[in-house]
Amino acid sequence: MAIKKHKPTSPGQRGRVSISRETSTTHNRPYKPLLKSFKKSGGRNNQGKITMRHIGGGTKILYRIIDFKRDKLNIPAKVSTIEYDPNRTALIALVSYLDGEKRYILAPNGIKVGDKIISSDSADIIPGNSLMLTHIPTGTMIHNIELKPGCGGILCRTAGSSAQLMAKDENYAHIRLPSSEVRYIPLRCRATVGQVSNIEHENTVLSKAGRSRLMGRRPHVRGSAMNPCDHPHGGGEGKAPVGHPGPMTPWGKPALGYKTRNKKKKSSRYILQRRKSK
Repeated sequence: MAIKKHKPTSPGQRGRVSISRETSTTHNRPYKPLLKSFKKSGGRNNQGKITMRHIGGGTKILYRIIDFKRDKLNIPAKVSTIEYDPNRTALIALVSYLDGEKRYILAPNGIKVGDKIISSDSADIIPGNSLMLTHIPTGTMIHNIELKPGCGGILCRTAGSSAQLMAKDENYAHIRLPSSEVRYIPLRCRATVGQVSNIEHENTVLSKAGRSRLMGRRPHVRGSAMNPCDHPHGGGEGKAPVGHPGPMTPWGKPALGYKTRNKKKKSSRYILQRRKSK
């Protein structure tokens, strides 16, 4: 996909960088049976209390039901459309199976309308095909990876992301994730071959606050601009932080370099190499 720079015809257009969705094949409404409405929480829990700040507003959108499990086995499918999804950074593809069923999947990079894909353990190693890790050769770039057999893809679903199958042992595959972490994943888990589409997403520039508001992001006030009663960074003469050893959260917890992960977490034993190895 190509990067599109806009002419500075207005202050909001100045500096804006967007993606020209030339690969997106439809500008009509998405496939209606795979749409679902959902109510935004505004960052609040069931008691009405804010549990996540800076969330609220935004345009009304419909959720596209994505097939992360890819559990329709040994039935070929044809890519009908490649569409924009407001709920994620990657593009999605509407695939039509031979038995008439249609599903949305994450569109791999390079896939085109008319391409054939399949979810089978005997499938070819081409982008879009889904296989068990035990049937994927080492060195292959994969995405939409399961953590437990049958739970559906969880890892590497954002735009441009992919992991690499490094090695296999008796029961586990060694997967190098985009964070450089190497993790054990059972060989019976499924993954999709290729890299996720929309790889230029990281180069986009919104250029104005209003575009963030349309995405449901509310303003974020700096702690140093607050009073001491509202934030540990507040108060003092000038901008220099006073009275605390380093960056802190509004509730007085260290913000950088402070480990919060529970050492007794069961999934820790599946991490072969952490992303920040010293």
